[in-house]
Amino acid sequence: MRGEATPRLREALEEEIVAGRLRPGQRLDEASLAERFGVSRTPIREALILLAASGLVEIRPRRGAFVALLGPRALIESFEFMAELEAACARLAARRMTPDDRATLLAVHAACEAAMQAGDDEAYYPANAAFHQAIYAAAANRVMAGEARRHQLRLQPYRRLQLRVPRRMETSFAEHEAILSALLAGDGDAAADLLRNHVLVQGERFMSLLRALQEEADAPLVGGDESISGRSAKRFT
Repeated sequence: MRGEATPRLREALEEEIVAGRLRPGQRLDEASLAERFGVSRTPIREALILLAASGLVEIRPRRGAFVALLGPRALIESFEFMAELEAACARLAARRMTPDDRATLLAVHAACEAAMQAGDDEAYYPANAAFHQAIYAAAANRVMAGEARRHQLRLQPYRRLQLRVPRRMETSFAEHEAILSALLAGDGDAAADLLRNHVLVQGERFMSLLRALQEEADAPLVGGDESISGRSAKRFT
């Protein structure tokens, strides 16, 4: 039973981190999580080790597990790396995309537009992630796509916070439109430049992200428990 519970616990915690319900820097107490999910501490510990391997959780000796919190320099460097990786995917995708890839890109772009017009950032964020993933897939390079997905997952809590910046959702969608146009035109260099600039966080955008992180750190946690996100848990036994 434990072997079955561990991957599902990892997925549940991963979803909550990516969705922002478990915040960067928040401590993940094994006992509280075990009680909440209705399991022993062993599968919780195993799930946290798996999350640490993916970079979403940091395990600190004698202190426990925490949702990974990147410092300012690491955050800049991570976004720089992600920007270059996605630019490379865009360059290849412009040359290699199939008719099915084009259809997927248009579909996820339409989903972004619907969420943006509704002012629904909760719907926009997964659609935005799907747009980027469609570009990774269209690059037709499994190694590159795998690395892009892995780093996208690691940075998702931070990328999600950017949508709190006023009118960032509308700006993001406009940038998507320009990227999509370059991809459909087969202009790999333009697509790469546009996607690189779309991912990079510099200047005021970076300061806005740091302010959002600080607001998250200062916000009271649901129920006063730093390990509980307020979402009802499924039992995994």
